[in-house]
Amino acid sequence: MGNSDWVVFSALMCFHRICFSSVLLLSSVITAAGQVLGLDPGSEDTRIIERMITKTGEHGLVTSGLYPLNRDAVAALAMRWDTMATPIGVQDRFDLFEIYKDNNEWLVQPGQYDGFTKQRLPITFVDYEGNTRVGKSHVMASTVHPRYVLSKRPIGRWFYRTPANAWETQTPSFYVKANPLLRLSLSRDADQGFFFANQRGVRIRGGVDERIYFATEILETQARFPEYVREYTDYHRALPGNGLYKTYQSSVLDIDNGLDYLNAQGYVGFRIIPHIHAQIGHGRHMIGQGYRSLLLSDFSNNYFYLKFLTRVGRFTYQNIFAELAAASANGISGDRLVPKKYMAAHYLGVDILDNLHVGLFESVVYNRSSQFELQYLNPVILYRSVEHLTGSPDNVLVGLNADWRFLRRFQLYGQFILDEFKFSELFLDNRGWWANKYGFQAGLKAIDVAGVDHLDLQVEYNQVRPYTYQHFDSLSNYTHYNMPLAHPLGANLKEWIFIGRYQPARRWVIEGRMIAARTGRDVEGLNYGSDILRNYTSRIGDFDNVTGQGEDTRITIVGVDATYELFYHFYLQASFFHRVEKTPSDQRSLQVIGGGIRWNLPDVRMDF
Repeated sequence: MGNSDWVVFSALMCFHRICFSSVLLLSSVITAAGQVLGLDPGSEDTRIIERMITKTGEHGLVTSGLYPLNRDAVAALAMRWDTMATPIGVQDRFDLFEIYKDNNEWLVQPGQYDGFTKQRLPITFVDYEGNTRVGKSHVMASTVHPRYVLSKRPIGRWFYRTPANAWETQTPSFYVKANPLLRLSLSRDADQGFFFANQRGVRIRGGVDERIYFATEILETQARFPEYVREYTDYHRALPGNGLYKTYQSSVLDIDNGLDYLNAQGYVGFRIIPHIHAQIGHGRHMIGQGYRSLLLSDFSNNYFYLKFLTRVGRFTYQNIFAELAAASANGISGDRLVPKKYMAAHYLGVDILDNLHVGLFESVVYNRSSQFELQYLNPVILYRSVEHLTGSPDNVLVGLNADWRFLRRFQLYGQFILDEFKFSELFLDNRGWWANKYGFQAGLKAIDVAGVDHLDLQVEYNQVRPYTYQHFDSLSNYTHYNMPLAHPLGANLKEWIFIGRYQPARRWVIEGRMIAARTGRDVEGLNYGSDILRNYTSRIGDFDNVTGQGEDTRITIVGVDATYELFYHFYLQASFFHRVEKTPSDQRSLQVIGGGIRWNLPDVRMDF
């Protein structure tokens, strides 16, 4: 990187700071182009993008490891891959068409709209009514792109005109796309009986004047979960990935311990300048390439956030300012306001090489009874220095995220999270001091293993010291809605993860996973450092703390899923799930066989 890159980046960061206050006050009159809608880490498009970046070595404006991914950058990257000299297989071509279908509003002719430079030129396009128009609307231009796919069997005049969208409309000034969401599943364990999920909803996204973009999703669910999930829910008064719930009875399946819950998320986005995007809404984020994230994961409930994403040259800079819940609604009696806490997090990533990305992460979670700590609004300062200015009452974490893709087949990735440490106790005389709180992750992904097309493998190791993420003010721990913002098991853990995925044909996918975790749980009310909801002042002692202390709990999970795509994004799925939890005094096992259908929804797994 030359000096000019650093100068440009520094200047943009200063401008970024000025723009932040402007956006808060003037968001109603912004006239710049918009932030595009994101692809979550569990989506099929994200999986395609990640493996194709490894295979081609080209990542465009996609910052791998920051989720959700931006749709315009994803579509532009797919079109670039389509014209590269790097040979790709038949199934890879099908994968690219998945990207085109799902993101068809961002398909443009070469020279009309460059998704990398964001330069738009006058273009001629034909709208749905057959009228020829001249303008700068890439949305309408996409309809005449050779990769714009129309349905072979649309339903009437309005529905499924394109394969990926049940209903859509596009004009030079706006577009809207809507899709139904559905999941119906039924499974059974010999001892615990039937489990089921009945989930329905809708997802809508759109844009106005190529300036403002929006998305919304709502899901209504009735479900019954295995005993270990119900125990987690009863203790945390929260269901992973969701918010308020109530009990549900089913006379059909003769159960009285099901759950009924509603989950909604949505946001509005815009672009301040071509290199700086902004977004405000309710949702979740994830940082990292792993099955888990030790920095920021999507395990907890949705939260209210304001996000800025800056991309210039080899640099990526992301700021998230969020309002979190210091408890769960189910844990509060009556119609009372859930107590609030707040988070500010930023991530600075640098593409040191085209295939080597390194990112620095910092976050602070703090408890203020009535307001956001305004000093944390500064997006270009170390939060630890602000914390010192305010008297050091808050929970600051720093971390490192990195991934290296090599030989067009492999990706090596890892994370390091640091909560607190004392140099002398860690490096000079390591006596297991309680406040040496850190964790790390190391993983490897391999695609097309042994030359077999679409046979992909992944291995990952996670380890987190006891008391990591805890805080002396239990409301400032690294949680939201009583659930971890990082690893589902909290802290004081060691974990191995093995995943294999094979796609033998276009519509078939077979995936297996094995997870072996070891953690030390609290015994007789003593705080051994696993439950991050607790106050670290209740720790068992200052020294001789080791990972896994407490009640030795070993969790083994084996899962196999076979999926067939009956029609576009409508899947038939058969599943096997086996979980064993062993302690010195007890062993519990679960073995579930079942199946179901899902439509426009990713697979949901309770792997903890």
